[in-house]
Amino acid sequence: MIRTILFDSGRVLNRPVSGSWFIPPNFFKYVDRKRFYAVPVLKRKWAFKKAGDYINKQNLILNEKDEYICFVKYYSIFSTNIPELKMGNKEIGAAAQDLVYYYNKYSFYDDAVNLIPKLSEKYKLAVVSDAWPSLESVFKTAGFRKYFSSFVISSVHGVTKPNKIMYNTALHELGVLPGEAVFIDDNVKNCAGAKELGLQSIVLCRSFSMYMYNKLFCRNYRIIRNLNGLERYIV
Repeated sequence: MIRTILFDSGRVLNRPVSGSWFIPPNFFKYVDRKRFYAVPVLKRKWAFKKAGDYINKQNLILNEKDEYICFVKYYSIFSTNIPELKMGNKEIGAAAQDLVYYYNKYSFYDDAVNLIPKLSEKYKLAVVSDAWPSLESVFKTAGFRKYFSSFVISSVHGVTKPNKIMYNTALHELGVLPGEAVFIDDNVKNCAGAKELGLQSIVLCRSFSMYMYNKLFCRNYRIIRNLNGLERYIV
């Protein structure tokens, strides 16, 4: 019997309002938009990659203050690789401030807004996300945190999915066994990690192309397009 549902956050429950996880909502208030898009796409991608290489190595980030410090470094590396943006300390600090402390940076999908409150009445819910501490403030600001009895953020635990610590932390906090839980993620690898522990795993693909790809090549998994498809697997 299913008693618990564990959710990934990004691309399952929410998405960045800017369309990019690392371009915060107010980015073009302190970075010239025309100058940014005048930079060749490959160069922009390279700058984000170099900054990403740094942030992905920061395994342990315990609070928003530490998160801010890390993202000051992130945008410093980013700006170094695109000097034509002319981002000084002021602009770098503003970008980090925006990304960490602007809690309306993500929007929640309509199906999540409609279903999460209803599901919380019947099941224990948890967020299990590869993310940073500010994610919890995003949920609080949106009025969503109250529906989740466990909130597991990778940077606080020093590991990312599919490390079993991520799933087991939520199961322990909720007091349930793996066989009593369903895990939902947009990443097949993360679902595989949960499945190895004995959780039922569901791959959520909001992209039609990824949905069709996974339906064809990941037939050992249940694949859904949105959260409305969840009901038939948890009754």
